[in-house]
Amino acid sequence: MSGTNQKTRVLVTDDSAFMRRAIRQMLEEEPDIEVVAVAHDGKMAIEYARQYEPDVITLDIEMPVMDGLTALRHIMRQMPTQVLMISSLTTEGSVASLQALRMGAADVIAKEHSTCAANILEIKGHLVKCVRELAKARKPRTDKSSPPTPSHAIPQLRVNDYRMLAIGSSTGGPPALEKILPALPADFPMPVVVAQHMPLVFTQSMSKRLDEVCPMKVVHADHGTPILAGQIHIAPGAQHLHVTRRAGRLFANVSDEPKDAAYKPSVSALFESCATVTARQTLGIVLTGIGDDGLTGAKTLHGLGATLIAQDEASSVVYGMPRAIAEANIAAAQLNPEAIAAMLQKMLGKQAA
Repeated sequence: MSGTNQKTRVLVTDDSAFMRRAIRQMLEEEPDIEVVAVAHDGKMAIEYARQYEPDVITLDIEMPVMDGLTALRHIMRQMPTQVLMISSLTTEGSVASLQALRMGAADVIAKEHSTCAANILEIKGHLVKCVRELAKARKPRTDKSSPPTPSHAIPQLRVNDYRMLAIGSSTGGPPALEKILPALPADFPMPVVVAQHMPLVFTQSMSKRLDEVCPMKVVHADHGTPILAGQIHIAPGAQHLHVTRRAGRLFANVSDEPKDAAYKPSVSALFESCATVTARQTLGIVLTGIGDDGLTGAKTLHGLGATLIAQDEASSVVYGMPRAIAEANIAAAQLNPEAIAAMLQKMLGKQAA
């Protein structure tokens, strides 16, 4: 957008005529959003992206002529733009979505084909919020790694001061997690718990992907799963992960409480539970994401003396969640993902690769 009074310009791409109409209608009901063009395959999306220079592109993954991943690759190389992927709520769709995020897409919205007509309006709130926030954000990243120079000095942390590493992330989170978590050794001396805003099938696929690239074992948490040192525990999508203590051991309590949370899994819910079991011995990290989920729990942790790290603005796809932590003056540092990984390795007395 070139000015504050300009509408956000969106290019909608989907091979389904119903989805094209539905997405266009949902966006154009907002006075600050304009759909400048509609494409029905990836080849047309590339052509329209050049012609109309939209602020945001919605891009279906499965399309004829040219699929969404191929189109995304061309768009990010030739005319980097904020891209919001529209993915089927399937295992295949979730795997492709994670690949799209690694290629530079900003976020993914899931659609359910079988009940599309009945439930399409359920995605409107997320869709509109994403489009607005992505348009306001800085220019998107390409699939090249951001430079490893931190925007703030890396804090000197002592590993013996901590018993839990808790991470929360949303829009742009999976690629950031893939830069941080593989840096942790298999014998990392504490549990890692992660809340990433995603549907269930997406968190399952993300867990499998992380397990392939991380030295630590990655577990998609179920209710009653032991929370163990040397393991990364991923909160299941559409539910909350709470860490609880029984008979001196830590376990996963997976539930839909709090029901009124804006996001499931909730970062704040995870942080609040860590406050009850590891308190000041919690190291909390808040990564890129829309909104301020995590702030309430982070304030509780900070009040107990815990350490909080926020992702910096330059490396965040959307500087919402980490901004909330920074503006509350409770972040010990603001760092990019590479610097966070270096901080954790330095804490262990190891040198970043």
